[in-house]
Amino acid sequence: MSQKTTLAKQVILITGASSGIGAALAETLAIQYTGIRLILASRNQSQLEAVATKCLKHDADVLVIPTDLAQVEQVKSLAEKSIAHYGRVDVLVNNAGYGLMGPVELIPSAAAKEQLAVNFHAPFVLTQALIPVMRSQGGGKIINVSSLAGRMPFPAAGMYSCSKCALEALSDVLRMELKAFKIQVSIIEPGPVITDFFRVAWQKVQETIPNYDQTPYAPIFKNIEAIDAQLDLLGWSAAKTAKAIAKVISKPHPKPRYILATGGNILVFLMNKVLPTWIRDEFWKRFYGVHKIKWSGTESNSEKQ
Repeated sequence: MSQKTTLAKQVILITGASSGIGAALAETLAIQYTGIRLILASRNQSQLEAVATKCLKHDADVLVIPTDLAQVEQVKSLAEKSIAHYGRVDVLVNNAGYGLMGPVELIPSAAAKEQLAVNFHAPFVLTQALIPVMRSQGGGKIINVSSLAGRMPFPAAGMYSCSKCALEALSDVLRMELKAFKIQVSIIEPGPVITDFFRVAWQKVQETIPNYDQTPYAPIFKNIEAIDAQLDLLGWSAAKTAKAIAKVISKPHPKPRYILATGGNILVFLMNKVLPTWIRDEFWKRFYGVHKIKWSGTESNSEKQ
């Protein structure tokens, strides 16, 4: 039987805590550990307050800090306010993130910058700010919520995969650099989770790529619209994912990586170790509709503009 660390009275900071996995994790921890101290951060204060109310019913101590993780100064302020209030942070869960969908050619540079700001740079800045306090208190845990996309890049989500690949590399480096300080680093790699992820992703497509259905990549966008329903058949609920993450947090010696997806370990093994590149490429091209793109080799002046 695996050992578990009691998390009662520990201080756990969760980003992206207003909905989805983050909200479910906060409530799961509040239910499982009486007296736990939670710091909840996201942009939406009203939703954060609603999550906090649920946690308070289970006798958790909750601090709500509205934070726009795309803004570096707000990320630094989050760390400062957390330390000022509790004097320590035992566990940091870098959970906040979103998916930017669409072919690389069509992604505006500002949108790509924001994707990396939220999914990679915010965890980097927040981790950097909290390392000294974790070191001084004798240790801590950093849990970075990545994705299977961080191990298996695929078309139509290039910027999302880039952000998660960067987060995974950061996590691996931190695990080695921080071991002497008893700061443990683990990567969580969920597969599809039944949240608002694809609804938000599709909304971002409409905001960032006008006339997307009139581009050469139109078949990809048709597939993106249908992917949400397809993945719901395999997806885990936010509650199931949160319970698995809570179990990781409770372990005295967590592993470097945890894949949280039905058949995820087999898929990663096949894609990264067994199948040749051309077969992997063909699989993802068909899954995202890239194989449906028909191109004559010519381009009109209007398309060039």
